[in-house]
Amino acid sequence: MMKRVDKELIWCGKVYDFNSHHVLLPNGKKTEIGVIHHPGSSAIIPVFEDGAVTLVYQHRTAVDKDIYELPSGSLLPGEDPLACAKRELQEECGLVGSQFEKIGELLIAPWYSDERIYLFIATGLVPCEQHLDEDEFLTPHRFTFDHALSMVEKGEIQDATTIIGLKMAYSIWKKKVSKTPQPNHGSP
Repeated sequence: MMKRVDKELIWCGKVYDFNSHHVLLPNGKKTEIGVIHHPGSSAIIPVFEDGAVTLVYQHRTAVDKDIYELPSGSLLPGEDPLACAKRELQEECGLVGSQFEKIGELLIAPWYSDERIYLFIATGLVPCEQHLDEDEFLTPHRFTFDHALSMVEKGEIQDATTIIGLKMAYSIWKKKVSKTPQPNHGSP
């Protein structure tokens, strides 16, 4: 089993830090591993009554592309993942949800980062004023669940958190819809 001997802060950023971990390997040798320390994030799958979902479209500098992804954001110091999800839904999408259901947690890249992403489905959505951060430039877009999943299948959505979140949320939503009694509009 590997054992961390110590760590050294290499760079301190606005959202995350980069550390060098000195590790003792099972064979007795030592090595150095670069690790990004991230406070964690919440990602939200906003699902409307009609089954539509909202994704955000924004530029991601690391891949130099505009991409569709789930609304999400980093936890503030001491912030609860649910509070973060509610805050980010309003900031990025201009929506307030009346119900939130945590559907999972993801380790996004455990080979070099400790970031944990908390996934929530938000329902009972009501529009409100969007409050983007001063360095955020994005637009929310509403899609049917089927269309969003077809975008995944066509490679139009490549963000792993979004792909996993949509697929998890879709199966949960489908189960709930199938349990909802349908109105009877007369005899057959």
